[in-house]
Amino acid sequence: MRYFIRRFLFFLLTLWTAVTLNFIIPRLEPGDPAEDIVRRLAGQNKPIDPAQLHAIRLMLGIPGGNIFQQYIDYLNLLFHGQFGVSYTYFPYPVTTLIGQSIMWTVGLVLTTNIIGFIAGNLLGAFAAWKRNSIFDSFVSVGLSFVGTLPYMWIALVLLFIFAFQLQLLPMGGGFSETSTRQMSWGYTLDIMQHALLPALSILITGPIGWIMGMRNNMVQTLREDYTRLAIAKGLKPWKVALLYSARNAILPNVTGFAMSLGGIMGGVVLVESIFNYPGMGRLFFEAVGNRDYPLMQTILLFTIVGMLLANLLADFVVGLLDPRVRKGKN
Repeated sequence: MRYFIRRFLFFLLTLWTAVTLNFIIPRLEPGDPAEDIVRRLAGQNKPIDPAQLHAIRLMLGIPGGNIFQQYIDYLNLLFHGQFGVSYTYFPYPVTTLIGQSIMWTVGLVLTTNIIGFIAGNLLGAFAAWKRNSIFDSFVSVGLSFVGTLPYMWIALVLLFIFAFQLQLLPMGGGFSETSTRQMSWGYTLDIMQHALLPALSILITGPIGWIMGMRNNMVQTLREDYTRLAIAKGLKPWKVALLYSARNAILPNVTGFAMSLGGIMGGVVLVESIFNYPGMGRLFFEAVGNRDYPLMQTILLFTIVGMLLANLLADFVVGLLDPRVRKGKN
């Protein structure tokens, strides 16, 4: 019980630190969102009218006063579940915008994370079991090179080949403009076609971390005495690989997978922006470009809280699976 209480207290401390940093960091960005809006309305070369600037501040609810008072007001609003109004999409609340985008990101990132985690761990376990083989060499060398390629570059290559040259898949967006936007097989197929290229750009490099991590962990567990004993007893190879070696090797990846699920709120910013995918990543990209502090802070806050909760859950699960963690021996 002390282990679980200690992890929960650490979660609360980390949450408070993250909320504080989430308040401070956006305010370090130079510029004023109210001035940007006035300049867009009046023109870049015209002087700013202080009355207009004050009216925009009041309309958007931009906080005033000293930084300490702003922090107190910020915590009070968070406690009451009020995240403010978007500067970019005024007068829509940021929760409305996030509600419209989050399902697109959940469908894309959750699916790719689950596929990548399962495929990555299976391939990593097979590479470790067949270590020093041709397949293991391909995994160690080839995938290490592919893993250095950024999402953005892979997304642009896929977009150029399959959408621009071959014209097999849509250029971007979440659905066709001519679609009925009513739940049907045709609309579902249209959504899947638009999500295919973003998903491929993530899946090409996404599982590599799971593959390499599982492979290295399982190579170590294959040298443990309990694995040698299982082999000496004459157990079938698949039982030794899955029930003895892989079962212990996958424990570190459980925490990583939980954190990747927790970060689903943030989406994949560059991939969603390149494909104009209507998810959380593109919404965050627009918020940063327009200095939309309420929207930016809310997306970051949801992302941080999601990652912390997922990490807390992973600590509990690992503590239940591995008694050595609870006793402080690992």
